Amino acid sequence: MKTLDKVFKALADTNRVRILKLLEKRKMCVCELAYILGVSQPAMSKQLKKITKAGFIESEQDGFWTNYFISTRNDYAKSLSGLLSSWLNDETIIKEDLKKARKANRKKLCCKR
Repeated sequence: MKTLDKVFKALADTNRVRILKLLEKRKMCVCELAYILGVSQPAMSKQLKKITKAGFIESEQDGFWTNYFISTRNDYAKSLSGLLSSWLNDETIIKEDLKKARKANRKKLCCKR
């Protein structure tokens, strides 16, 4: 029951749902997601931690970057991710996020010096 509770709590936040909608399209790093949603990297890391604990996403190292992607390990999260993929696609904010994602360049975002 605790697992299911974490899954629903993860979906109770608009930004976390937006993150999941973005990760449906491709793997992304913290910098890209923070840029698209217009939040700080620490705030994004906090959100990613919550949806990782809920079983929606996983991460992998790719050199300098940690890529986040949709997970298929948690049955509850897997089922809800499947449903979520067909929801909200016509929402303005989701369309704007996806448009901004096409312009997100991790090398410019993450490697500012």
